[in-house]
Amino acid sequence: MSTLFEQLGGDAAVDTAVDRFYEIVLADERIKHFFDGVDMRRQAAHQKTFLKYAFGGLPNYPGRSMRAAHERLVRDHGLSDEHFDAVLDDLGKAMRDLGVPEDLIVQAAAIAESTRDDVLNRGAAD
Repeated sequence: MSTLFEQLGGDAAVDTAVDRFYEIVLADERIKHFFDGVDMRRQAAHQKTFLKYAFGGLPNYPGRSMRAAHERLVRDHGLSDEHFDAVLDDLGKAMRDLGVPEDLIVQAAAIAESTRDDVLNRGAAD
């Protein structure tokens, strides 16, 4: 059975989806402020690598854990479930804009959802 990464179309498809995702995020009043002063080229590169890993296209993720990467945003800027939900919504919008089938969007959302507690620094650390 092929991975979600393969079903989505591989590297180019994930790269395109992440680029569209950040266009939507940076226009989203609910969450765009989290990216003030962020090097978006670097941010998008991290996100592309993470999603390629999460969707089954890379054997490991070389970046920081989701918990470590978002700790400051939770502590200093109040990153919450409401914001996480906005990210999921924007990811779905980006994928729909690119014509991704709904069943693959559901799979991608489930993978993203599995990171919620780590991103929001809840529960036990890994």
